[in-house]
Amino acid sequence: MAADETGQDPKLPPDARLDSLEERLERVQAAEAKRTHRAEPNPTTRIWQRMFSHLVGAPAGAGIIGWGLDSLFGTFPTFFLVLLFVGFGVGVVNVMRISKTPPGAGS
Repeated sequence: MAADETGQDPKLPPDARLDSLEERLERVQAAEAKRTHRAEPNPTTRIWQRMFSHLVGAPAGAGIIGWGLDSLFGTFPTFFLVLLFVGFGVGVVNVMRISKTPPGAGS
């Protein structure tokens, strides 16, 4: 008996049971997808959400840290304002970095 590289005999016909199993599996997967209404997320929406979170989160986080340092040292607007602007700069740099990556390349 001659066997090909996969170790299977090329003279054998395809197994009808495997075809039947694949058809049933596809039907069950389609029914499950229809039942759960699982939709693929839009990558463009995800990018906008990431950009917005960086533009809001970086200044907010830096402002909170600055407020904490000001309350610790008793110099209210100094650290708060400095870190607020630093956080805004970091947010803008992150948004520029995100906008340069193609959709679907990053998570």
